[in-house]
Amino acid sequence: MVGVVGVAEQWRRIGAYGVLRDGAGRVLLARRSDRSPSPGAWQLPGGGIEHAEHPARAVERSFAAQAGLAVAAAGIRAAVADVATFPAEGVALHTDRLVFDVEVRAGGSGPAGGSDELSWCTPGEAAARPLVPFTAELLGLPVAPLPAGPPRALPPDLAAPDRDRRQRFAAYGLVTDPAGRVLLTMIADGYPGAGRWHLPGGGTDHGEQPAAGLLRELVEEAGQLGRVVELIAVDNLHNPAALGPEGRPLDWHGVRVIYRVRVDAPTEAVVTELAGGSTAKAAWFAPEQVSGLSMTDVAARATGQRGR
Repeated sequence: MVGVVGVAEQWRRIGAYGVLRDGAGRVLLARRSDRSPSPGAWQLPGGGIEHAEHPARAVERSFAAQAGLAVAAAGIRAAVADVATFPAEGVALHTDRLVFDVEVRAGGSGPAGGSDELSWCTPGEAAARPLVPFTAELLGLPVAPLPAGPPRALPPDLAAPDRDRRQRFAAYGLVTDPAGRVLLTMIADGYPGAGRWHLPGGGTDHGEQPAAGLLRELVEEAGQLGRVVELIAVDNLHNPAALGPEGRPLDWHGVRVIYRVRVDAPTEAVVTELAGGSTAKAAWFAPEQVSGLSMTDVAARATGQRGR
């Protein structure tokens, strides 16, 4: 886990954002309010995902609230993470950001240009503004620190973590080798879904990028070195009474991104993480073997099988 010197608590949140372009290729940007951690900076429209909310619905809700636009999430574009420190509160806030391509629904229209809160920008116009780093990165523009300002304040809609109501971000992989085999991992006893085959992966660490977290998990759970090929999906799971190793029911909301991963030089799949982990074993399966397995819903969908 990545620690932050002088900060006592590590908090997490998940956000969903959208890239909307008009017919001229301009992108819609929103200016952060005076109550935000970086007032006056510009970013892609979006915001935090509410508990149990699907990320695609969250970005559609944000566009309606911030821009008065009815949009539809057309596909997942990227998953990135960053950490901001708030010394006054003693908090290091890790934000996992899911970025979707969005389209205006039939009959909708974009906001007029020149607004002091929303603006259509060409790449050159966007580059001339103070951009929140993840926005600059997603638009292919140079990433620069925001101008120095007053001490940061936590986002006004952020609440302290609740021990009985959890939101968890994780990265998983549809992992294949040159022979077309699929790598799966079995969930250990004491964890939800115990005994079922699952996609390799798991929760990311504080300060860790999603793709890097997945490749770390791939080594820990199966002893494989892989490379991320592409981001293919985002999955949402809400279980209001999940029972795991905590020993008590939790209102559990899992947001999971799924990557296509290639292992170019596969070896025997061996669990290498310390005993007591959530993975009982790992194995490679030929395509014809996958259909007979008892799998989690997300693994069944990713491999083209029905949930079992």
